[in-house]
Amino acid sequence: MKKIGLYLFFALLFNVVNSTAQQYSETYCNPLDIDYTYMVYNSSRNISYRSGADPAVVEFRGEYYMFVTRSFGYWRSTDLLNWEFIKPVQWFFEGCNAPTAFNYKDSILYFAGDPAGYGSILYTDDPKSGKWTPTASISNNLQDSELFIDDDGKTYLYWGSSNVYPIQVKELNKDDRMLETGVKKELINLDEAEHGWERFGENNFHPTLKEGYMEGASMTKHNGKYYLQYAAPGTQFNVYGDGVYIGESPLGPFSYMKNNPMSFKPGGFTNGAGHGITVKETNGQYWHFATMALASNSHWERRLCMFPAYFDDDNLMHSNTHYGDYPRFGPGHPTKAGKHCGWMLLSYKGKVTVSSSKMQIVKSTSTDDDFEITEMPLAKNSAGEIVSDVLTDESPKSFWVAEANNDQQWVKIELLQPGDICAIQLNYHDHESGIYTRTEGLRHRFSIDVSEDGTTWKTVVDRRKSYKDTPNAYIVLNQAVRAKFVRYKNVEVPGNNLALSEVRVFGNGFGKNPSKVKNFNVQRLEDRRDAQLSWKKVEGAQGYNVYWGIAPDKLYNSWLIYDNTDLLMRCLDKNTSYYFSIESFNENGISEQSEILKVE
Repeated sequence: MKKIGLYLFFALLFNVVNSTAQQYSETYCNPLDIDYTYMVYNSSRNISYRSGADPAVVEFRGEYYMFVTRSFGYWRSTDLLNWEFIKPVQWFFEGCNAPTAFNYKDSILYFAGDPAGYGSILYTDDPKSGKWTPTASISNNLQDSELFIDDDGKTYLYWGSSNVYPIQVKELNKDDRMLETGVKKELINLDEAEHGWERFGENNFHPTLKEGYMEGASMTKHNGKYYLQYAAPGTQFNVYGDGVYIGESPLGPFSYMKNNPMSFKPGGFTNGAGHGITVKETNGQYWHFATMALASNSHWERRLCMFPAYFDDDNLMHSNTHYGDYPRFGPGHPTKAGKHCGWMLLSYKGKVTVSSSKMQIVKSTSTDDDFEITEMPLAKNSAGEIVSDVLTDESPKSFWVAEANNDQQWVKIELLQPGDICAIQLNYHDHESGIYTRTEGLRHRFSIDVSEDGTTWKTVVDRRKSYKDTPNAYIVLNQAVRAKFVRYKNVEVPGNNLALSEVRVFGNGFGKNPSKVKNFNVQRLEDRRDAQLSWKKVEGAQGYNVYWGIAPDKLYNSWLIYDNTDLLMRCLDKNTSYYFSIESFNENGISEQSEILKVE
């Protein structure tokens, strides 16, 4: 009996440890892998694309609800990783727009976001059911609104979306049909002359329009202080981010937070981290959900992201967006939730061949608010296979379109170096999909094979009979597998043609980490909102990650760059001194950071 008891003890211990390890090893990757809705606006122009933007995420009775612009419903999750769509019984005719939601004492969930800009505030005590009740009144100025109820029950509605007018607030009476009380005031506006990151345009430059857009107000109360968040300068740009003003009351006055922006992701694969909301997990960890700019079919084509958020000892709010579109530890990790998990990009500039090619497009956002578009000529390798350079270029705007949507379509990537593959992200593209609203029954069916020699293949992902709709499918393998070749085999996707913007393979190579960056130089320019950065090329590096902040221990922002050895930043605050550091990275890992430079 003693032996049996001991055996059962160790078996139970093994299962607990194994279960715990599996929980802590859960990861996610931005943009978030959810079933984004096809947009109804631009449908009159026959432009079909999915989008997810302006998230409002709230915790309610231990679960999480995410409301997203024009989605004709919302998502529910128990772990912030897996999201289930809920189709509401009563909802706005065109879906919600720039929504807001607030959990009042775990008893009632309030919601607003009528696309018309006026309407009733809805409420429910059972959001899982999809049943909502409108308040018996009509409110105005609900566009880009934020509903906030303080601990004393006083209720505030913040709003504003303009390159002229400020963020405003008005007080409501939640106990009397959400009627306005008469308290109304202007709060904050952009100050581009002082704050470089608020300037309109890609990389904060536009040849004609000088005023950025201030929008997407959000309120977080922490340790008795009120953190009024706002987005700038435009949702389609790589520099779209969220800043903060701090006040001692919901009505202000508010002071500009000196480490702004608090959520910022200008470099890497998917850019932007603005028009977000900060939600507190049940364990006390804060998360900032925000909008990323895909902007390929339309400037309003967007995706969602999630980053851990913090408050430091000086009451400064900040988030961790470092390697922000690489795999990150899930919320279940005890010490590193939301941080980069260490898997690197193996697929960058990998050699790609495809089954067929209707078109291959290289596209980018130009500074005059238009697109620069190049159609690539059809090219073949020595074996007669069609070559594609757009699927491993780390650009979400470039894309490949196959001749059909069937099981004869495939993509094969030869990695530059072999590695241990841990996860794969498939970023599908919408090419004339002909879908213009929330549509049920969409699915992505495929399989993925890997090979060490390009001859003998092993299937590591089998979704040939899947019912999942995954436009940004993120797939973690059951165990790491050594390979140099990856093959995607299509079965069925939404739309008339298989189309992909990027196939991203993550894991770890077998070589050495790159060396520490040398000759790092930062020069503040005559316009002190600008800085020119340069450094010496590191042999074997894929790219570089630049860190900066207002103190050596507050390097909260970063900019990931592939290949280049210089960077012009236009996102600094004019009268702030900054500290900078840089590191190099490749498929094997990350180098030591350089010494921190202070730049007055």
